[in-house]
Amino acid sequence: MAWVDRVIGVFSPMAEARRLQARAAVSVLRNAAASRSYDGAQASRRGSWGGRQSANAAIGPNLPSLRDRARDLVRNTPMARVPDVLAAHIVGTGIVPTSRTGNRALDKRVNALFEAWQKQSIVSGEVDFYGAQAVLVRSMVEGGDALVRYLPRRADSGLPVPLQLRLMEGDQLDERKHGLLGRSAETTTVLGIEFTEDGARNGYWIRKAHPGDLCTRGNENTSVFVQARDIAHIYRPLRIGQARGVTWFAPVMLTARDLADYMEATLVKARVESCFAGFVTSADTSMPNTLGGQVKQASEPRRGPDTLELSPGMITRLEPGETMAFAQPSSSNSFEAFTLNAAMNIAAGTGITYDQFTGDLRQANYSSLRAGKIEFRALVRQLQYHLMIPKLCQPTWDRFIECAILSGALRLRKDGYPVKWIAPGFEPIDPLKDLKADVLAVRTGRMSWEEFVAEWGNDPETQLDELARINAAFDERGLILDIDPRKVAASGAAQAQPSRPSEE
Repeated sequence: MAWVDRVIGVFSPMAEARRLQARAAVSVLRNAAASRSYDGAQASRRGSWGGRQSANAAIGPNLPSLRDRARDLVRNTPMARVPDVLAAHIVGTGIVPTSRTGNRALDKRVNALFEAWQKQSIVSGEVDFYGAQAVLVRSMVEGGDALVRYLPRRADSGLPVPLQLRLMEGDQLDERKHGLLGRSAETTTVLGIEFTEDGARNGYWIRKAHPGDLCTRGNENTSVFVQARDIAHIYRPLRIGQARGVTWFAPVMLTARDLADYMEATLVKARVESCFAGFVTSADTSMPNTLGGQVKQASEPRRGPDTLELSPGMITRLEPGETMAFAQPSSSNSFEAFTLNAAMNIAAGTGITYDQFTGDLRQANYSSLRAGKIEFRALVRQLQYHLMIPKLCQPTWDRFIECAILSGALRLRKDGYPVKWIAPGFEPIDPLKDLKADVLAVRTGRMSWEEFVAEWGNDPETQLDELARINAAFDERGLILDIDPRKVAASGAAQAQPSRPSEE
């Protein structure tokens, strides 16, 4: 529009001036409007930002490389600590089911049947069901997702219940199966998962073998369709519509690699500093020998090796004109600050605390440890009750009950077989303080006795049976111990016995 203004200015300079003034005012208003918008939405030299992508569009092209690099970090760096910490707290020794039919005898029988079955529940036999929980959590944290396939067995298989579980890494979920059309016009396949028109999961495309296995028989690229009810897909969804899981190391992968490289470079530097390296410098080799010997010519070869090895306490003569210079590697005091900052970022990015990641408790105290563990335990409870129990434990219980009924191990009940899952308790930071706080919470009604027992990772019904058994054993033998609150007060004195009514 500048040329129009110039043409107008030829005939009317005042009109050109008004147009330029108005254009400048519009520019000021536009800049002001832009300054009032979100800074994070502005394009600037401070860095590039991701585009407008769905969760699956962002994950799809990067899934294999993220998974492989995360595993390399776990194999070769201290990142191996992260899956161990998360698995130890999320499942511990196992998230255990307790039958809640309302019939104590039936509950005991169902619990005993599950306990016998879970020991033989995994096809490969390397772990039982509770051990499989830990393996699956590790696989989810490291690779992004993990899968379980339910395999019904013959009634004469010799199993307590004819059902077994096959554990699989996310690699076996064939992400190449991806497109608008699934097996029919009404379905869509996203990263190996088939969805119905309304977004429900219809099934999974499972590779017959792990694509990175040594012995695949050439079938690692062959996938078969498995109905959704036969697969438990364990991953942590972070966005609506996210079909696949992403390694938990994704936000800190570059920081973790930088830390590993920095520590390796520092180690190499320390090795160089530990070597007493020296260099011989010579003056003009044609200089006459002042001691009357023969003149050493420049072209005359040296009589010794070009490299001299120094040993402790060594004193040696140098050739005339030669001097010794020693290497002095530059030193840096930023190692601890850099590693501390990187470790804190990695711990925060993976959901654990700094002391859990590093084992560094030098500056820790009860208050700081408790404050850090409160948030971590909230995350663990969320993962237990919103991920592991609904995605793995409850579907496994449902299939177990179904197969037990079909095989005749259990009878069909109108009310079914309700279950309560007991997650592992948290180890107390200060057992005495934590226990006193829990006792006070029960006394004031903040939590029930059953909740108190479950918080410590125990089954309340089992605990009641144990208390009844041990109290009966004490009474039978006439023992009074100071741990028996029926007869001994907290102060150690005998409990006051209720007075009997007087007989007239």
